[in-house]
Amino acid sequence: MTLSFRMIGDKVPESPVVLSVPHAGREYPAALRMALRAPMASLAALEDRHVDAIALAACGGETLLLQTAPRAWIDLNRAEDERDPLLDDGACPAGAGSAKVRAGIGLVPRRTAAAGELWRCRLTAAEVEARIAADHRPYHDALAQVLAAARARFGCAVLLDIHSMPPIAGGRARLVIGDRFGRAAAGRFVARVEEALGRCGLHHALNTPYAGGHILERHGAPQHGVHAIQLEIDRALYLDRRLDQPGAGAGATVRVLRAIIDALAEQALADGAVAPPLPPFSIPDAAE
Repeated sequence: MTLSFRMIGDKVPESPVVLSVPHAGREYPAALRMALRAPMASLAALEDRHVDAIALAACGGETLLLQTAPRAWIDLNRAEDERDPLLDDGACPAGAGSAKVRAGIGLVPRRTAAAGELWRCRLTAAEVEARIAADHRPYHDALAQVLAAARARFGCAVLLDIHSMPPIAGGRARLVIGDRFGRAAAGRFVARVEEALGRCGLHHALNTPYAGGHILERHGAPQHGVHAIQLEIDRALYLDRRLDQPGAGAGATVRVLRAIIDALAEQALADGAVAPPLPPFSIPDAAE
């Protein structure tokens, strides 16, 4: 089976920090193009535009998972049951209760604010289930395995889930740190990210307006030595004025991300060095 993501680095990581870039995919399949009702350009609003280039440049030996399929095809930061009944024949009422689903940005996005409805017709249950099996589940399984291997090797693992955001209107924050309000990572790891951003002279916010989604909820287990942090980077920091292609600030943004990775690795190694033996850590089940 051809995977819709790339793994850069080893399955047994060289660092306790594992990187994930789930929303920068730009390989749009023919089936998606044929089903599209809105202009193709409108799907760029769903992308974390070129943040993969920043992550790749900052990566210094860490294991990095990089989704190549677009978010418009399936959203890795949604749970498998966050299926939209207005689009998906296999959706159930429980998943429809999600605020993201009601807004049209569930497991398979239905609409964007600018373009409105995206698709010509509904999706069958079998179509969505095939995407889950081929694209969603393998990414999460691989990420869980790499994190378990990092935790086994170093006594501690940290997931840094890398996203980008449009500039926050009227706000000063250029980056947003998400830890699901303390549930996905111990506070000392968030503090190290904040210290790194302070040294870089960048203002940030914590959990507002982005606290982290399904990826942190599923993979963060600080009680078992696996910490997960989401990082949202203002696209104006590294893209051109049209927020379309990498711009003059890309190099500086790479250095900021590298500083964050280094700070998290230092904290993880310190935690692992003093941690008591941990019980076996099972890989989360795909149905969870």
